[in-house]
Amino acid sequence: MVLDSIWIVGSSRSGKTTRLAEQFCHWVQIGNQHTELFYRKNQNNKKGKNSIKTANLRQTEPGVLVLASNDNNRRFLSDNIVALTSGKSPIRAKTTVGFIQDEVILFWPLLIESLRIKAQFPVRLRPETEQELATKLWRYQLDAETLQRAGVNEYRLVRRILDLWQLAAYGGLICEDIANILQTGLEENGRNLEPELLGSLLLDWRNWCLERGFLSYGLITELYNQHLLTNGDYQQKLMQRYQRVIADDVDEYPAIARNLFEFLLDNGAIGAFSYNPKGAVRWGLGADPKYLEGLARRCQVENLVSPRQNSLGYRLTTQMLELVTEPMAMLSLPKSVELIQTSSRAQLLRKTAEEIIQAIKSGIVEQEEVAIIAPGLDAIARYTFIDILTKQNIPVESLNDQRPLISSAAIRALLTLLALVYPGLGRLVDRDEVAEMLVVLSWSNSHDGELVTWEDGEKKEFPQPKIDPVRAGLIADYCFIPHPDNPHLLEVKTFERWDRIGYVASQAYGDILQWIEKQRYLLRSPQEQHLIPTPISLLYLAIQNFLCKNSNPQYQQLAALRELLETAQHYWEVDTRLKQTDLQRAELTNVIAEFIQLLRRGTITANPYPLHPIGNTRKAVTLATIFQYRASRRNHQWHFWLDAGSPLWAKGGAATLYGATLFLQDRLGEPWTAANEQKAQTQRLHRIIADLLARVGEKIFLCHSNLAVNGQEQMGPLLPLVHACGTVNIS
Repeated sequence: MVLDSIWIVGSSRSGKTTRLAEQFCHWVQIGNQHTELFYRKNQNNKKGKNSIKTANLRQTEPGVLVLASNDNNRRFLSDNIVALTSGKSPIRAKTTVGFIQDEVILFWPLLIESLRIKAQFPVRLRPETEQELATKLWRYQLDAETLQRAGVNEYRLVRRILDLWQLAAYGGLICEDIANILQTGLEENGRNLEPELLGSLLLDWRNWCLERGFLSYGLITELYNQHLLTNGDYQQKLMQRYQRVIADDVDEYPAIARNLFEFLLDNGAIGAFSYNPKGAVRWGLGADPKYLEGLARRCQVENLVSPRQNSLGYRLTTQMLELVTEPMAMLSLPKSVELIQTSSRAQLLRKTAEEIIQAIKSGIVEQEEVAIIAPGLDAIARYTFIDILTKQNIPVESLNDQRPLISSAAIRALLTLLALVYPGLGRLVDRDEVAEMLVVLSWSNSHDGELVTWEDGEKKEFPQPKIDPVRAGLIADYCFIPHPDNPHLLEVKTFERWDRIGYVASQAYGDILQWIEKQRYLLRSPQEQHLIPTPISLLYLAIQNFLCKNSNPQYQQLAALRELLETAQHYWEVDTRLKQTDLQRAELTNVIAEFIQLLRRGTITANPYPLHPIGNTRKAVTLATIFQYRASRRNHQWHFWLDAGSPLWAKGGAATLYGATLFLQDRLGEPWTAANEQKAQTQRLHRIIADLLARVGEKIFLCHSNLAVNGQEQMGPLLPLVHACGTVNIS
């Protein structure tokens, strides 16, 4: 039986993922039929019994490579397959980047042999660690004059250079090609930095990482495409492992994914791919949808028609796109599209929140059926919505809200604790930080909590610290002795009016002081140093003893603590590797100081290894940017499009990397002109509108303020939709 590859084309929520899951079941069913036929034939054979024993039957395993564009889509696809197969078929779905990383680490011995590098187990670098190490390596070349020519600070320039390598690797290029691409691509825009300098910096960084066994994202991608996918031994293993390939939403994949797919198809594999013409969420972040679309020539094309043709979004798509494209068109939007309009943005945030509260309280819509979507969410908007809605007992889920770890009081307290325990870190701690540490570490979930009455009359108990901020300030003023090498705390009775501290606060302070002195003693005593081998152990003990002893931390705090431990573990793993190769590596005190300073710069966010809920999503109002919402593949009955008059609706913003367009296969190295940017913004806006409309069920609210945060008048591309709206609420 000849099975041809299929190319499934459809808009959002048209059933592409379900169709792929059905195709998986079809392949598995055929494989089982072939296995049963093999058994029946051998049972009729006189030597069949022995043949079955010696045969290496693997047909019951699907041999299917299942890929998805991101982790959310991966889980959705794998859940669909498990449901349709009743869990009877083994499946391991991966994201494209995750698959490449796993393959590089799994076949690392092949790379050691082909590249002739030192045989050592690889250590994968996190982006923040990569940033720090690359900055140290390049610092002598990135002087003040170079930074002035670039027009950005050191942090942004280093990040930009590293991103260029990642984009080039996604495009299938090697590090040596980057200088030539920048030479031609930035020719018309004016170069602030010499492409040869950027190319040489990246070559030095690549060689430095290979010598020490470090794997950054750019290096992993380049190694896979240039050295592993072209390796004959790896090619044989790849063909043996996978005879089928399923890839969902390939419009989000980098160009090198097509190299992998074409190799499998050239060697007899069969594929099933889904493609969304209005997708391309990751365009500007390394995705090359136009290049991936070329795979359609090797497949049978299936066009899926959305079953939701009578939905609000389906009916509005053509009308809204026409209004945006032709602002002078005399069209009016139906009543299902309402307008919330105010003078200032502060009024808009409150008015939008009040509209949501009224709808949920009256039972018109459930809280999990509401989404607030904005082109950009600043901290003020997030705080305003969370504060107003949670006070009405309406939970808010802020998608991918990656706040710096240092913004957590618990993290700041633990870093202060490190500076007090280990010697030589006195310059990293002051009185205010000590006072905050005392408050945080004395938190208790016992019966001394405070009862708070909510607006609906419900009473909830909130834990209170045993050392309040006023007493903590007094203790820090009179009992903290600053010192560059040996900062320490004195007994509470050192304070003449220590009776003002009170019994409960004095006892809590005594426990903290006793714990600190015990850890300092263990570090000084040669016989006891093995009890605290690394600062990671000290952090874990402090979390266990102070933050989790009598209470269960909230999810946000728990996520921050988990990320702190994961970051510390990774940081000292990298440090251990560096000590094996760099004889002049700094002592432990300096390493701890660098770790504290890294966190205080805010480069690490509370985004630990994800824990996903079992069952349905959280029953809460969703708050997200456009990129976050589209990438999460969610849908809601009610949409609130915040800042409808903002010009950011057509711009990529943070979702577009510097130089991303230079590495697209159809225009490799071509300059990016103003006309190209205007065309790209128009196409992006059309994709956003079509995609969001496909994810809304009943009603859309256009939330518009005449003035932006900076006081300027809003003149964005969605303004024609605002003018065409019938229902107006003005405050």
